[in-house]
Amino acid sequence: MKTGQIQVSTENIFPIIKKFLYSDHEIFLRELVSNAVDASQKLKVLSSTGEFKGELGSLEVNVILDKEAKTLTISDRGIGMTAEEIDKYINQIAFSGAEEFVKQYEGKEGAENIIGHFGLGFYSAFMVAEKVQIRTLGRYEGAQAVQWESNGTTEYTITEIEKADRGTDIVLFITEESAEFLEKARIQGILDKYCKFLPIPVVFGTKTEYIDSPEGEKDDNGNVKRVPVDVANQVNNTTPAWTKAPIDLKDEDYKNFYRELYPMTFEEPLFHIHLNVDYPFNLTGILYFPKIKENVEIQRNKINLYSNQVFITDSVAEIVPEFLTLLHGVIDSPDIPLNVSRSYLQADGNVKKISAHITKKVADKLAEMYKKDRADFEKKWDDLKLFIEYGTLSDEKFAEKSKSFTLIKSTDATYHTFEEYVEKVKPLQTDKDNKVVILYTHDTEAHFGFVKAAKDRGYDVAILDGPLVPHWIQKMEMSNENVHFARVDADTLDKLIKKTDEIPSKLTKEDEEKLKPVFEGTVNTEKFKVEFESMSSSEAPIIITQPEFIRRMMEQQRTGGGGFFGAFPETYQLVVNSNHPKVEELLKADDVVRADKAKQLSDLALLSQGLLKGEELNKFIERSIELV
Repeated sequence: MKTGQIQVSTENIFPIIKKFLYSDHEIFLRELVSNAVDASQKLKVLSSTGEFKGELGSLEVNVILDKEAKTLTISDRGIGMTAEEIDKYINQIAFSGAEEFVKQYEGKEGAENIIGHFGLGFYSAFMVAEKVQIRTLGRYEGAQAVQWESNGTTEYTITEIEKADRGTDIVLFITEESAEFLEKARIQGILDKYCKFLPIPVVFGTKTEYIDSPEGEKDDNGNVKRVPVDVANQVNNTTPAWTKAPIDLKDEDYKNFYRELYPMTFEEPLFHIHLNVDYPFNLTGILYFPKIKENVEIQRNKINLYSNQVFITDSVAEIVPEFLTLLHGVIDSPDIPLNVSRSYLQADGNVKKISAHITKKVADKLAEMYKKDRADFEKKWDDLKLFIEYGTLSDEKFAEKSKSFTLIKSTDATYHTFEEYVEKVKPLQTDKDNKVVILYTHDTEAHFGFVKAAKDRGYDVAILDGPLVPHWIQKMEMSNENVHFARVDADTLDKLIKKTDEIPSKLTKEDEEKLKPVFEGTVNTEKFKVEFESMSSSEAPIIITQPEFIRRMMEQQRTGGGGFFGAFPETYQLVVNSNHPKVEELLKADDVVRADKAKQLSDLALLSQGLLKGEELNKFIERSIELV
């Protein structure tokens, strides 16, 4: 037996490991299973180079729970260790076994698959265990099995033991405060989270499956009976879709993998992008476009980051551009540093290259889809637009590329690129300042009257809806000085698209001054500003509008941004059509009739915009019944 002390620079290494090395204690199982997989991978490499001449046999990793003994064991049949190797790789903490191995086999085939976490990763066991044993038998012929044991101090013992099989068993004696890790469901959950796609089979006990009766027994309906059998509970798929060449996969394979990643998601993704780069950095993965809903935040944290098939995190905001966090799928790269600060990731050169590459691949895929089948792209537009708007707002390179496939949908159900749409409306919707005015609505039902009035003039109205539209519009106006957007309810059509000709008013200034206080008496003047405008007599007698600038700022505040202007009050304009016969009639009526009719006209305008509510709506209904 040998006793000794681990050579570390501080006596407090274990408290540091227990408290600060990993913020989430469940990570210990990922580290230990990853080590076991690495040990198995190493043996495969040694066998392929002829340096290990024995039988590989089954290389599966077993996770064994013994609740009575309060132990959790991670067992592999990999390279194993001798007493000297334990002393080097476990006791001399400054040296990583994986790094040593990579240096020794650098450039040899398969070496890139054996980078592991020997070193500090092993010591994560002491976050949950009061004592840890390593029981191991090296791969060498005639090797002596040994056991290393420590109770969480820098002292350890190494003793010779009997062990029949090559490989390593890590036995954790779980502490009272970590008793949750003696629950089967808890361990299964951690394995499902971190080890789902490891390249070596990982088995955790058994599970029950149903098979046809071997004896051919039949049930009352004459069907062969299904009988339960216990089978090995393999928790992982060792060859997930992203590790395969795109040429070897069909559309159904990609869909099946999506269901494997998100078993509780019932909607099919719109399409996928297969990433496969080996220079100037290593990157594989599959990204899926989901059907993005209105709430952007709900969609986040659906990209899983892996390093050599080991799950690391689903928080990838530092690795991919913000708008790409709306995608679902997997990114796997050994070139992304693990367990480091966010600021380090943001400054890391490889991370920046990976981020730029993914952005380019996504933009290229969208452009390719648009060119290949525009009709199909148009069908998908409602599901894609939020993502593309987000990308345009947050990434300049994507914004430049997206010009070719960003569409505008018209209320006549046709789709156009931005440039096509500008050309379409330019003849009729260019104002006196030579700006093309794009009229739009976010709700064709709510704005039915406004849209109809615009179409009656020969104008086109676009449908621009969604939470990012105010920001997207502002971006488009800044990028295109000759274009202005105006929602159809922002003002009267003559003011939205100002032409040189003005319609003369039938009311004198004195008439307007006489009627203005009457209309002001029908509404809350803190919220509604009364104005007169000379419009066509065929227009409504009163139109309720909301100034474009104020409304945009309010919308931007609701979706983030624009807050530096302060809180905007909800204000509207009550625009009186000075050429409408009903308005002219008010001048001839007595004061009581004038007030009643003005109130009825105002309430009708408010009702058309959904702004008549509560007591005022009830009074309007009662008044209307009386009139009938």
